[in-house]
Parts: sequence; structure tokens; C-alpha cells
Amino acid sequence: MEQTAPRENRTAGWIGIRRGHRARPLEWLVEKFIFLVSLSAILMIFLIFVFVGREALPIVFGRMNSSLVRKVIPPENLDQLTSRELRDYLELTEAQLGAMDRDTRKLLMELKVETAKDIPKDKDAAINTTSWRYLLFPYQWSDYERPVSIWQPISQIPKYNITPLIIGSIKTTIIALLFSVPMAIGAAIFVSQLAPARIKEIVKPSVELLAGIPSVVLGFFALIVMASFLQSVGGYESRLNSFVAGIALGLAIIPVVFSIAEDALTSVPRSYTQAALALGSSRWQAAWHIVLPAALPGIFAAIVLGFGRAIGETMIVLMASGNASIVSWNGFDSTRTMTATIAAEVMEAVVGGPHYRMLFMIGSLLFLVTFVSNLVGELFIHRLKNRFEGKAG
Repeated sequence: MEQTAPRENRTAGWIGIRRGHRARPLEWLVEKFIFLVSLSAILMIFLIFVFVGREALPIVFGRMNSSLVRKVIPPENLDQLTSRELRDYLELTEAQLGAMDRDTRKLLMELKVETAKDIPKDKDAAINTTSWRYLLFPYQWSDYERPVSIWQPISQIPKYNITPLIIGSIKTTIIALLFSVPMAIGAAIFVSQLAPARIKEIVKPSVELLAGIPSVVLGFFALIVMASFLQSVGGYESRLNSFVAGIALGLAIIPVVFSIAEDALTSVPRSYTQAALALGSSRWQAAWHIVLPAALPGIFAAIVLGFGRAIGETMIVLMASGNASIVSWNGFDSTRTMTATIAAEVMEAVVGGPHYRMLFMIGSLLFLVTFVSNLVGELFIHRLKNRFEGKAG
């Protein structure tokens, strides 16, 4: 009996902790359900990126042609064209072409001839404005005295230079970070290291609740109240500009940076602070010289996340930036961001056209910027952790 009891106990214990659909069917089903939900969420995000990237590929690889001057084929030559040549000429898919009879195809060719008569007699009409030469660099258009960068997709000759949009996004994001990061990190230091427990219980939830304010409400507040107030104080010309949009955007990312930075500061072992206080440091000196450097990787992660939140914001910059696509690094000039451009113009774009593809290319560029910034931030955070923990490399 003395030898069999331990064996029975071990067997019973093994059965009690064993997992699987036979031993614990309900638990097994819950685990599988959670796994499928998480997998489906990741798959949906991946499919969204695949769809956006696929729609942008003709622009990325230079397969889109926005030139207004095209070769015109007389409708009488319809029967001389192969199916592939006719499909490329009419810009149709194979299924669309197959669903048309001969009279419909001839009618479309006649429309091509009529459309060619309305093409402006301008040298710029023959330019493919979706090529990278015209997307990134200034060009002297026939009506301009010098090379310029212009985003003007709805015009006689569409222009798709994205440089003004990139500059506008960078300006607004930098202003937002300069305004929000010092305030958020200062508040995080105060709440986690200096504030009494009663004040901490009030301040911390109050700041985090600001994250629940819809961005459209902040944008409306910036449009109606903040823009007029800041213009009266600053005396600048443009009422809606990068500065106003950046301040409003900073209000949106303060709770994000504060929450993550406060968690990073709180996670620093209390023994660090206690040792500094025992050596004669004040609470402020301990927080600034000991706790803050130890929490630097987490604080940097908060800044990176705030950057991603700022550059991807739409409604605030759409309502408060002025939406003028000009190349200017002056923070008090009106500007236009990439996100605002997508939101404002997506309903105007013809599906499959150059404008439509350009908006998806801008969306892909936003994803790439966010991904690269997060990747660089992650690498930098690991380096900081290794340095503070005394590890090589």
C-alpha cells in the first residue's frame, strides 16, 4: 500500500493536469475558439494590406499611364485587332470584353475617337504624370514660370506630385510630438513618482479617459475654437494651418504616450528609488536621474506609438489643417496630409483610374512608414535594454 499510493497519486495528478478534447472538452473548445479568433484577426489585417498593395502596384511598377495623348484606332479596323489588342486599347478586362457584342465594341472605339478631339493642345498632355519622375520631383508645367511640386488630380492635366502631402504629414506630426511628448512624459513622471496616492487615483484615469474622445470632436473644436484663438494670439495669416492641426493632434496622442510611459516608469523596481533616497537624493532627483533612464526603452516605445498614431490620424488634420497642398516648411502655412487626401478624395476617384491608384499608393506609403518606424523603434528599444542591463551588442 505504501508503494501503490504514491503511484496512484501521480496518476491522478497527471490526469488532473492533462489537457485535450477528451480530458477537458469545454476548455479545449474555448482555447481553439480563442486561437481561431486571433488568427482570423491577423488574417484580415494581412488581407487588407494585400488588397491595398495590389491596387497600388500599377503605380509602383510604372504600369499606369495617365497620358491624355493616346493612339487612336479607327472603328473600321475593329476586325483587324486581336482580342488582346482590343482589350488593351479599350482598357477592359477579359470578362468585360467577352460580355460585349461587336456593336458595343465599335461604339466604344467611336467614343475613343470623339474623346481624342477634346484633348488639350498642350505639350504636357503627352506626359505620364503617374511616373516617379513627376510624383517626387518638381516639374515646370507649361503654365508655370518655374518647376513646382503640385498635387492637383482634378484638372485638365492631372498632377500627382506627392511631395506636398509628405511634407504636410511630417510637419503636422512633428508639431504634434513637440507639443504632446513633453507634457505626456512630464505627467507620467509626476503621476508615477511624485504624486500622492489620492491624486494619482484621480489624475491617471482622467488623462486616460481623454483617449476616448472621438477625433472628429477634437477636429471640430480645433476648427471652431482653437483656430480662431491661436490666430488672435499668434497673428499669422492662415487661420487653419499645420500649427493648429498639430496642437489638436497632440491632444489626441497625449493619452497614448502618457499611458505607456507611466506603465514603463511604474515597472522600474522600487528598490532603485529607495536606494537613491537612502543616499540622500530628493524624490525629484531619484525620478529624473534614476527612474527615467531605467524606463527609457518603454518611454521610447511610447513616443514611437504616438508617432504612428499621429501620422495615421485623419479627421483632425482634415478639419484643421487648411488642406492646401503647398510645399512649405512654415508651420503657420496651410497644409495637406496624406491621410486627409485619401479621406477627401476617395469618393471622387474613378475605380481603376490613375487617381484611384494614387490614393491606394499613398495608403501603402503610410503603412510602409508606420511599419519602418515601428521596426526601427523596436531595434532601438532592444539596444537600450541591452545597454541598461549590461549586455554586449
